[in-house]
Amino acid sequence: MGNSLSKPDRSFFQDICEILSTARSRAATAVNSAMVEAYWTIGKRIVEEEQGGSAKAAYGEGLIKELSRNLGEEFGKGFSLANLKNFRKFYLTYPEGSKGYTLCSFLSWSHNRLIMREEDEFSRLHYLQECRSENWSVRQLQRQIKTRSFQRLIKSQHPAGVIDATSEVQKIQDFIKDPYVLEFLQLPDNHSEGELEDSIIAGLRDFLMEMGTGFSFVARQMRISTETSHFYLDLVFYHYRLKCFVVIDLKTEKLSHQDIGQMDMYVRMFDDLKRGEGDNPTIGLILCSDKDETVVHYSVLNGSEQLFASKYRTMLPTEEELVRELERERAIVEHRLARGKDA
Repeated sequence: MGNSLSKPDRSFFQDICEILSTARSRAATAVNSAMVEAYWTIGKRIVEEEQGGSAKAAYGEGLIKELSRNLGEEFGKGFSLANLKNFRKFYLTYPEGSKGYTLCSFLSWSHNRLIMREEDEFSRLHYLQECRSENWSVRQLQRQIKTRSFQRLIKSQHPAGVIDATSEVQKIQDFIKDPYVLEFLQLPDNHSEGELEDSIIAGLRDFLMEMGTGFSFVARQMRISTETSHFYLDLVFYHYRLKCFVVIDLKTEKLSHQDIGQMDMYVRMFDDLKRGEGDNPTIGLILCSDKDETVVHYSVLNGSEQLFASKYRTMLPTEEELVRELERERAIVEHRLARGKDA
């Protein structure tokens, strides 16, 4: 029947399909929000009941076990002892009126269950905000947490280890990670810059997710021409939150002062020849396989608000390896800052 519809009829049919699809999506969202609210309220009642009893610890454990048994008989699966403890933790993690309380209602229970395992409040707020704004799936969220995405954002730009994930006033430092984890590119150990670039373009969706919020792809091998020479920029992005272009140079070797000088020139040229009216100054990011901290410290990278260098990794590190690397990098930054103050 669908094939026999006239053009106006097909348009009418598509309109009806769109109405139903939108309604189903809204209904699913409403149901999800209602269940998340219910789980938070159950957690609240459990805590209130525990606080009203004597010998709180023993009473609380027995209370939850009894509640689990009764709810199972009444409503079936979904109210195990572990789940009820999660509801209780959910309420304690997001007190009424807190930023987390407002944000968590927009996400599924599966998302919330993962995020509330994060011990740091700012980390939780970051993942809540990103899940909501970027519409991450549970699987995408799992990868972001596993690769310590938030910690990679704050480790060098914020040595104290704190940024406000919900702040409207943010700088490019709030969006640059170090290192970038690119295991999804499936690159061999010995790869060329061309292979790295090709793989990024082929896996652009995943690469944009690893880059983080606000990045949109503009071009590869963008040509910039002067009166005497032509230059080609590996990758160019635009950051719509910061309203600036981001030029990325790919280096499969250890970062050198020549690489930094080249990027400094690219950024200056881009600002002069490509930057539009209303755009903020261009950002240059060198993605390299390794960094020499001496080169970083004594180059224009040190203290620059336009030039950055980050390592990339082609294999997914273990959490322990990533923690060690982040702690080592943070110690280097803190030492550098301390020397600056003493100078």
